[in-house]
Amino acid sequence: MSREINVTQDCCSSPGLIAVDEALRKILGAGATVEQTEVMDLGNILGRVLAEDVTSTINVPGYDNSAMDGYAVRSVECTEPGVSLTVSQRIPAGQTGVELEAGTAARIFTGAPVPAGADAVVMQELCHQQGDVVTVNAAVKEGDNIRRAGEDIEKGSVILNAGTRIRPQEQGLIASVGQAGVNVRRKLKVAAFFTGDELVEPGEALAQGQIYNSNRYTLTGLLHSAGCEVIDLGIVPDTLEATLDVLKRAAASADLVLTSGGVSVGEEDYVRIALEQLGELSMWRINMKPGKPVAFGKVDNALFMGLPGNPVSVFVTFIIFARPLIFKMQGAENYLSNELSIRSGFEWKGVKRQEYLRVRVRQDESGAYAEIYPHQGSGVLSSTSWADGLVVVEAGKIVNKGDLLKYIPFQGP
Repeated sequence: MSREINVTQDCCSSPGLIAVDEALRKILGAGATVEQTEVMDLGNILGRVLAEDVTSTINVPGYDNSAMDGYAVRSVECTEPGVSLTVSQRIPAGQTGVELEAGTAARIFTGAPVPAGADAVVMQELCHQQGDVVTVNAAVKEGDNIRRAGEDIEKGSVILNAGTRIRPQEQGLIASVGQAGVNVRRKLKVAAFFTGDELVEPGEALAQGQIYNSNRYTLTGLLHSAGCEVIDLGIVPDTLEATLDVLKRAAASADLVLTSGGVSVGEEDYVRIALEQLGELSMWRINMKPGKPVAFGKVDNALFMGLPGNPVSVFVTFIIFARPLIFKMQGAENYLSNELSIRSGFEWKGVKRQEYLRVRVRQDESGAYAEIYPHQGSGVLSSTSWADGLVVVEAGKIVNKGDLLKYIPFQGP
């Protein structure tokens, strides 16, 4: 432990800052996937990560069925428009017809099984029925408008791989093959606490010099949206004793400890000091704006990440560092933030640190472009609500309108 701390102290005393990519590499390298799994009912797996492949035991669809409302016919009898056939049966979805006799058609509805003997379906808009006779006003080919058995999913095929994070569409896909539950990794336990004697809970009166604790709700909300089991330890007084105590409790109950504030160089920023006393501080100070003071290390068996105190910095550093780490520890196959290219709709003179600017995607006659929020200060939390993502401006880069920039949407992978 002392070797780690000594290395870190050398790093922290250096005027140099760690590059974002290098910081992310170190953080992700420390994150091990949780091993414990549990079988969960289909209705309770949203946001969870599959622990094993899901294999279908059936074909989907399970039988040849009609892709639309119309008439099931024998294609050899309808090679030219104008053929008239007797309507011999009616097959709604959920019912099964009888074998189609020569010279007849079956009135059929979307999803209904195609009767034996029929090999095509003609959409009703191309037909005219009068009494029990239908005239087919189109040339028909074998297979028209039929969804074949197994066309979507074949029996024995893997429909979802281990490491897939379950969204509503994955829930529906699992339901479509009849599985009522699947094996998922347990939720990642994340303990969060917040430092600062100036912090007050919403609903309470503000005294001079106090602010409402927005970081608590931003950070815990982000953790819940990432599928974590959140252990909210609340506000911690600005003392070393209180910080040591909460850090011990957090590490004993969680896989990951997150906090905001207290990791800078102020005389009352005790989190970094407490971390050095109780565990390992392996990284501090990132070459980015906003969010330079990000601390990373370990206490006992729990990883620790200390985010900055400014509201926007908390949000940005969570997106860039904490969320990929959490997704990796949950066992997600895709854990890195999505990165796209977008055209700049603004001009910007870069600074010495890599910048993450809040933007909103807009459209004009040339396509999508990034509109920048006019106030980019690290305390302007309204910018995160207005925006839908971040654009990355490399250190020292001058941005002109029309330049292509890296865009990271707030919506995770």
